[in-house]
Amino acid sequence: MNIIAEHRVFGGRQLRFEHPSETLACTMQGAVFLPPQAEQHPVPVLYWLSGLTCTDENFTQKAGAQRYAAEHGLAIVCPDTSPRGESVPDDPEGAWDFGLGAGFYVNATQAPWQQHYRMYDYVALELPELVNSQFPLASDRWSISGHSMGGHGALVMALRNPGRFAAVSAFAPIVAPTQCPWGEKAFGHYLGTDRSTWQAYDSCALIRGGAPQLPMLIDQGDADSFLTPQLKTPLLQQACADAGFPATIRLQPGYDHSYYFIASFIGEHIAFHAAALKAV
Repeated sequence: MNIIAEHRVFGGRQLRFEHPSETLACTMQGAVFLPPQAEQHPVPVLYWLSGLTCTDENFTQKAGAQRYAAEHGLAIVCPDTSPRGESVPDDPEGAWDFGLGAGFYVNATQAPWQQHYRMYDYVALELPELVNSQFPLASDRWSISGHSMGGHGALVMALRNPGRFAAVSAFAPIVAPTQCPWGEKAFGHYLGTDRSTWQAYDSCALIRGGAPQLPMLIDQGDADSFLTPQLKTPLLQQACADAGFPATIRLQPGYDHSYYFIASFIGEHIAFHAAALKAV
């Protein structure tokens, strides 16, 4: 790992790093915020997964999360949203909703994507091992959150890895990617035409299939133009109700899909994760 940028913020350190990834067969960049408490002892960690077109920098520069993370003594780890590099294939039409910046946190099985687009394994396995070896993080106290495509990734990571995360939260997540245009396009390319293989990356399907319960907080703006065609929050509400899965799902009036929305509620989300991590 090489540290490529460092900034002092709210008594802590905002770091940006790069490293060669065996899982993704390319060089990856990412970010970690270390609160001031990390100078004294290992601290719990919140993983943040960003959305379509984003890198690790969007959240660190726009969300204002460091203030709250410093108050609660949480580290924040932010990976990129897809593999990068000259050898990594992109959408042949240059679309923003697939390929570079749109890894969808799945392990691709189809050519030419399967060599590089293995973001599920990267976030679940390689990245935690790397950051735990480099930074003072409590290896048994994790939580996870994300936005849009990253909200989808956070929910899937938490639901498929019982006991790993103390809690999960999301802003405007894609909750049923098997039933929306963004997900159908991505899954069709990455995973192939057998739609039964898609279910492992669909939050609603996982909840209906009996995924173990954990604290869950969802915020969705009712002025989000993607709510009806892509995000489909009511499907998650119904899946949770049918499965008896306790989740706090809030529709926030007047808010859209932007980082203004995230910045407005990120303090509440970090407090939610801090409380869950204290109970571990």
